[in-house]
Amino acid sequence: MKNVDVKEFIKAMEELEKERGISKEYLIESLEAALVTAYKREFDTVDNVKITIDDKTGELHIYSVRDVVEVLEDPLLEIDLEAARKIDSNYNIGDVVNLEIPPKDFGRIAAQTAKQVVVQKIREVERNMVFTEFNDKKGEIVTGLIQKADGGVVVMDLGKLEGVMPLKEQISTEHYKVNDKVKAYVVDVERGAKGNPQVIVSRSHPDFVRKLFEFEIPEIYEGLIEIMSVSRDAGSRSKVAVYSKNQDIDPVGSCVGQKGIRIQNIINELHGEKIDVIEWNEDPAIYIAAALLPAQVMAVDVREEEKFAQVVVPDDQLSLAIGKAGQNARLAARLTNWKIDIKSETQMREILLKQAEGNEEEEGSESAEN
Repeated sequence: MKNVDVKEFIKAMEELEKERGISKEYLIESLEAALVTAYKREFDTVDNVKITIDDKTGELHIYSVRDVVEVLEDPLLEIDLEAARKIDSNYNIGDVVNLEIPPKDFGRIAAQTAKQVVVQKIREVERNMVFTEFNDKKGEIVTGLIQKADGGVVVMDLGKLEGVMPLKEQISTEHYKVNDKVKAYVVDVERGAKGNPQVIVSRSHPDFVRKLFEFEIPEIYEGLIEIMSVSRDAGSRSKVAVYSKNQDIDPVGSCVGQKGIRIQNIINELHGEKIDVIEWNEDPAIYIAAALLPAQVMAVDVREEEKFAQVVVPDDQLSLAIGKAGQNARLAARLTNWKIDIKSETQMREILLKQAEGNEEEEGSESAEN
């Protein structure tokens, strides 16, 4: 059966292949499968139907697929050997015969089905292409315009897709407004309703700070300086540990930049969030002391097995070392992945004095018993 409408769709498929990279073969296979379903529904048949489309002429053929059997039991699905050999003498039991069926009035249905399939597959392929594109951006920074900001989930226009920023991924001190242009970190790409890709973005994620450093500091992007760890209270303070194998490179100075210009660009993007850049060291005592900056540390006693550090600071540095609501100590612990206990010089002296007195009492008790 030659159908003009189907032939036109073949041409349309060729254009789609050129313009959008959607395989014509894939579209034809999908269309053939959909036409089989449409045919069975229209003619209320349980026949094993096969439909093929000539990808050059658009010619459409409908076949009843029959298994060759010795004894015919189901005339809709089978053909006996004698009848099969009248068609072709080479047929044997177990072979499959395609009997062409007159198409009846199937042209209109074929055209409608073709249109539906092409539209559906275009959407499906485009969704997959966009999903792949944004999935490759997972862990990267994207820029978009805010479409919705009503105190709940923030929705961003990322061009081909919407970015969704849940409350937990927002910075509590920031106020988002429609049409604001903002940067965000791609946390994940998911399949949403009806297979539509959904991009989950964040401005509170610690890796958002990491990526901003990569963007602003060429030495990090080039691999000359490595970010070893990031800890963050989004909107308030971050600590970033950096390291360079090259002895001629000052990793902290390179990140801060001349007159603080590099770090200031990052702080501006984070709307004033404080950032402590510290040098990573393989010696945990040195690393932990640095992590507690801006506080000055007198001594660090580490217990490697427990990953526990006892830190002593001058009396006037205790509140600075602990930080408001324990923030500085908490961020230092997250940064180093060590448990940190901070004591002032006076507190530690009192602890040591009590321990000494306790030891003297125990010694005296032992002498009395003897």
